[in-house]
Amino acid sequence: MSQVVLITGAARRIGAEIAHTFHHAGFDVALHCRHSVDDASVLAHELNSQREGSAHVFSAALDDIGAVRNLATKVMNWQGRLDVLINNASSFFPTPLEQASEQQWNQLIDSNLKGAFFLCQNLAEPLREHSGSIINIADIYARSPLAGYSIYCISKAGNAMMTKALAEELAPQVRVNGIAPGVILWPHHDEQMSEDVKQQVIQHVPLRRIGHPRDIAGMALFLATDASYITGQIIAVDGGSHLSH
Repeated sequence: MSQVVLITGAARRIGAEIAHTFHHAGFDVALHCRHSVDDASVLAHELNSQREGSAHVFSAALDDIGAVRNLATKVMNWQGRLDVLINNASSFFPTPLEQASEQQWNQLIDSNLKGAFFLCQNLAEPLREHSGSIINIADIYARSPLAGYSIYCISKAGNAMMTKALAEELAPQVRVNGIAPGVILWPHHDEQMSEDVKQQVIQHVPLRRIGHPRDIAGMALFLATDASYITGQIIAVDGGSHLSH
């Protein structure tokens, strides 16, 4: 039986690249999404055309604990096992202190931390059964803040501490690690960013270029399959950006 990976936020961007990478490595892929069901379905169709029955879409709101519990149950009912959980789903938008709202706080904390924590809780036992692993997608701004994005940074700092805390709690059966991406993709609404601004951002990256989603996907696969003596680590995949933070 194939190993199974659940990837949250798998419909597009980095999540979709992780799905392709794990599927190519022989995993069956549980694709979680919230609103992007059409994109996730196209991806599942593509993967299933390569290997029948190897991908399935699961839609759930991660800010609803009942929905998280139901997601875990449905994923386990699909193939009867889970080997890797990748908490990739995330929200990102500015929250200047003077304008920040409780609704923004809840949205960012729920999507970047709360949902991931309770998904780990609900899937810990099946992961233990197969000596599995959890990979949390954090951010370099979990360590050094980005001005105007305080709530996002707080949520990702919590995500990073969750990685370390669960690595301690779930050992020795389950390894828990994190990946802290740097500039991999421009934000969804990058039409507001001029080429000059993008070049200014790139000049702060020691490797003088942005990364590619495959850089994150490759690290995730390494942590899941080839890093049997690594747990509790948060690895920056950022072209060296952390050196100046």
